[in-house]
Amino acid sequence: MNASPRPSAAAEPDPGGDDDGSVVARSVGDPEQFATLFRRHSPVIQRYVIRRIGPAAADDVVAETFLIAFRQRASFRPDCPDARPWLYGIATNLVRRHWRTEVAQLRLLARTGTDPVTQSFTEHVDDALSAASVQAQLGAALAGLPGPQRDALLLVAWGGLSYDEVATATGVPIGTVQSRVSRARGRLRQALGDTGALSSRRPRESSPAARRVLPASPLSGGDLQ
Repeated sequence: MNASPRPSAAAEPDPGGDDDGSVVARSVGDPEQFATLFRRHSPVIQRYVIRRIGPAAADDVVAETFLIAFRQRASFRPDCPDARPWLYGIATNLVRRHWRTEVAQLRLLARTGTDPVTQSFTEHVDDALSAASVQAQLGAALAGLPGPQRDALLLVAWGGLSYDEVATATGVPIGTVQSRVSRARGRLRQALGDTGALSSRRPRESSPAARRVLPASPLSGGDLQ
């Protein structure tokens, strides 16, 4: 289950070419087919979980995420081409069990300014975005968010999901997702103030380099707009 962190939040390319719905549907009769889903999506789920609760518990959470998905695969709609919202939803539910660990992880970020996922390639990052002081402010601000708001914001910012996909992942109406993200943005704006790292770009338009760093999604794209 150990996957090396990579910069992109998108699904990993898969040579098979079939969409996730087809793969999961086939796996109901042929369980070995489910390994394709793991190969596709375990790296991004791993990165998301590491960012939220750190590396120590991440392997177990990712393993349990895919075990639960495997057990529930018969309920996955075969007309859904992308299983990421489903998998992120399972992972997020499991992360909630580790909320003390998550808060400790964010407080560590607040003290050190070091993101455990992105620290290995910070040499590629704009100084204004990778500045330890900005990351430290962000860690403290995220630690202070209510859990549902943090979930919604980080599924957008670190998971790369749309609001519709976050609604699917969390099982709440899209209006609730929009409200939670909006309130989280407002709290982060208030906590961070003028860091010089904010921009007007939307999350889907942010550059690959910006997406590599912890503050990139919440601070650069539209997540704070």
